[in-house]
Amino acid sequence: MKSLPVRSPRRFAPRDDIHSNFFIFALIFALGWAPLSAGREQAAVKARALPPLSLETILKKTAEYCRKLEAVTFDFVCREEIAERIDPELDVRSPSPPEAPANALSSFTFIQRRTAEIKNTYVYDYQCIRAERKVREIRRLLEENKQKKDEPDAKLKTAVFVFGNVMQGPVGLFGDRVQPLYDYRITGEDTIDKKPVVVVDSTPKAEGSAATNLYGKAWVDAATCDILKIEWSEKRVGHYDIFEKRGERFNRKPRITLRTEFSVEKNGIRFPSKLAIEEAYLNDRGRAFVRSETNVVYKDFKFFTVEVVVK
Repeated sequence: MKSLPVRSPRRFAPRDDIHSNFFIFALIFALGWAPLSAGREQAAVKARALPPLSLETILKKTAEYCRKLEAVTFDFVCREEIAERIDPELDVRSPSPPEAPANALSSFTFIQRRTAEIKNTYVYDYQCIRAERKVREIRRLLEENKQKKDEPDAKLKTAVFVFGNVMQGPVGLFGDRVQPLYDYRITGEDTIDKKPVVVVDSTPKAEGSAATNLYGKAWVDAATCDILKIEWSEKRVGHYDIFEKRGERFNRKPRITLRTEFSVEKNGIRFPSKLAIEEAYLNDRGRAFVRSETNVVYKDFKFFTVEVVVK
């Protein structure tokens, strides 16, 4: 009986070698296909490229949207989260305590010795109802400085700014009644949530110092002309005289910046998603001291009614 030849044991490559060979192969594969992938991405970008959006088209479509916004009837609830930071350093330095006029926008009191930052947080269940062109806002306080609360018909407890009816902001910038009062110009391009947008500035036509200041700025969707973001100059803030008086005590010029984002959409109407307000004071060199910041996030929307009837 013949004996079978003895074969030497089969040798397997060590695991590290297998991984190394696979890595080299993968690297070569990736490098080989990189130019093709890049070419496809560039082609996709070109395919998504939009024709230039004219200022005339922007003003026409935003005016149409504002007419819808003024005629809309809605009822929704959402979660309103507010974070407020106050730095009282300039208040401590100022030679005299601030005045506290009745019904003032700012209810922050003078602090003589405390210099540490003040931080407050609030969470509200926020309901906004608009019917027959009247807006009603209802809040239930759920949390204050991380302490659970349950306060129906609650007022805003913010110390510096009181705000309301945020979603009507576009009407004050692009409405039919205000467009003849301002000069508009396209000042640049940007992206919001990966969407290409056109930046539009507006300045009042009336002569005087106010005409030289930025009045309002909007980020407009280049495809739909939806207004995704608005930034207002300080002159749009109510009770601005309070901040002017405070600036006189600080020997600085006040600068109030208000930004609103509208990333929530329902039935062609955009609702606010974020609100940010900054209170700053500039010295002679233009250096800003930020006295307070108020940041608001609107989330978890539940819509009951969103109807538009344009007559």
